[in-house]
Amino acid sequence: MSITGGRQLKQLREGLCLSMREVEAASLAIATKLENPEFHLPISRLSDIESKGVLPNIFRLFSLSVIYERDHRELCAFYGIDWHQAISARQCMSHRKTHIFSTLGSVPDVNIPVVVDPGFDVRRTTNIVRMIQKWGIVSASFLSQLARSGDTYAFVGTEDLTMYPLVMPGSFLQIDESKAEVIDEGWRSEYERPIYLIETRAEFICAWCKVSNGSLMTQPHPLSPVSPRVFRHPQEAEVIGQVIGIAMRLDACHFDASRNGKHTVASN
Repeated sequence: MSITGGRQLKQLREGLCLSMREVEAASLAIATKLENPEFHLPISRLSDIESKGVLPNIFRLFSLSVIYERDHRELCAFYGIDWHQAISARQCMSHRKTHIFSTLGSVPDVNIPVVVDPGFDVRRTTNIVRMIQKWGIVSASFLSQLARSGDTYAFVGTEDLTMYPLVMPGSFLQIDESKAEVIDEGWRSEYERPIYLIETRAEFICAWCKVSNGSLMTQPHPLSPVSPRVFRHPQEAEVIGQVIGIAMRLDACHFDASRNGKHTVASN
């Protein structure tokens, strides 16, 4: 039983100067309007909810949310249900079939970047977390994980062709910083080979890499025009972590190698 949840509901009612009888009358009006008696909240049931820890069912929770003019997620929180955790909780279930889902679309309040460093240059690969100066509450979903998870997020610069075409310029990357140890064997194809985010003194690089004898070599995709680079490790280059997620459009950019012998990215 949740006595605390009931007490919080009582505080809402008393804060609005509503008597139990008024709440009952309002719930009866809701039940009548919606043609469902389940929305009705008798005084005896309201008393049990407030003082004995009885849990309100979903219909009565709806009525209380309407009567007290509070979001139902706030009332759920009185009983230990945090709807913001639905995004991370979803990872506990793995569906075998590809499908469209919308169950998380109702999660309203998340933290997203509202002030970004004015020095942010979309042409260069960047550690996004370091460029965020202020987080704000905005109506959206999924983006809250930027603030809640321990991962780092990076933006692949529009002029960064290091991993083209496997990782397109303009992509967003999710980086697991706990996987900063370079693995240089054991994969069966280029799609399984770990990609890393490397920070040098001048820039960030998204690439395959190899560490050997105090040196770190970044290895571009074979179809990329970028050449391999060698840095002293860790003095000149540090591995931030392994890329574990990529968000990119497949129709957003194409590679143009015909303009003055230069490699550029052009938008469709």
